[in-house]
Amino acid sequence: MKKIIFILYGLFLLSLTLFSYSFVDHNLIYYQKLYTGFAFNNRGVVSVLYVVFVILFFLFYFLIIKLINEKIIVFKEIKYLVGFTCLFLLFSYPAMLSYDIFNYVATANVLFHYHENPYLIMPIAFIGDPLLLFTHAANKVALYGPAWIVISGLPFLLGIGNFFMVIINLKLTVIIFYLLTIFILWKFTKSLLAISLFAFNPLVIIEILVSGHNDIVMMFFALFSLYLVKQKKIFLAIVFMFLSIFIKYASIFLLPVFVYLLIQNYHKREIVWEKIFLISSISMFSIFLLSPLREEMYPWYAIWFLTFSLCLPKVKLLLYFSIALSFGLMLRYLPFMYLGTYFGITPIARILLTIIPIFILCLYGLFKLNKHKKYEKNI
Repeated sequence: MKKIIFILYGLFLLSLTLFSYSFVDHNLIYYQKLYTGFAFNNRGVVSVLYVVFVILFFLFYFLIIKLINEKIIVFKEIKYLVGFTCLFLLFSYPAMLSYDIFNYVATANVLFHYHENPYLIMPIAFIGDPLLLFTHAANKVALYGPAWIVISGLPFLLGIGNFFMVIINLKLTVIIFYLLTIFILWKFTKSLLAISLFAFNPLVIIEILVSGHNDIVMMFFALFSLYLVKQKKIFLAIVFMFLSIFIKYASIFLLPVFVYLLIQNYHKREIVWEKIFLISSISMFSIFLLSPLREEMYPWYAIWFLTFSLCLPKVKLLLYFSIALSFGLMLRYLPFMYLGTYFGITPIARILLTIIPIFILCLYGLFKLNKHKKYEKNI
């Protein structure tokens, strides 16, 4: 039974990797031989296929979590599952849903190739650079903190001018931080169920292992900072918290939690880490909700609070809400995928698709509550 599930899951990941290449941009000269135009010329078919992939991914998620909860899948097998998930998706096309990884390359290119300040000079300033053909934020200065500029510089330099190698190196970088985050979560929770709820969540996997978003780097540094407080290594904890902030500034919202921990540590009071994770989840969810004030609510921003909320399996309402929202955020890509525009009904459709799973969850909760009340009356 387990072997069949593992084989089917592997085939699913392989299919997802192959499907991702249907989204190759015709301007991406480095992938010209892989360009088919299928995703752009068959929007209806691709949209249906995408929904099928999302549904299947969540079905595998629920099945894996069920088997872990029943202790059918053990620690060693979880390591194998995580390992070959990383291996399969390392070679997926990273711009299937987002072009951010190309922006990382373009920013690193400004600093490490042209030796200019990316906070002052935009990539578009270098007329004739082939990266401008497919980079979607070439008319902006660096969007991320200096810590990320430095970290992304290493995979850029190790790529030695080969675009494909630079992309693989960047994806390897975020995969390493994904694995490190799982390790730190294990250190906190000592729960296979808790770390698996995070590690196998489809939104987490797609946004990190496929799209290569740097949010996992920010969250690792934040988590590691909290862990260092737990270990009484306060100076290093402060250093890593600021490293997190200088990846993406969203983790500033964790500073009140961090200061609270320092005060508790100073007074040698007991720290209830489940409570800290809950407060951290609420704090990061707050800035997630505020993100449209800056630009919009991108699905990968959910990693900010999912890192904490998915590791609290005993807080059922928060867990169910997090999974339902993960599903809704994955559907958020659908209107643009089908219509090919961000205008018209796309904004409304995206909002509706995001909240419908949560609405269904609420209806299901009310149904279960009413059923329970009727049962109590009959007793």
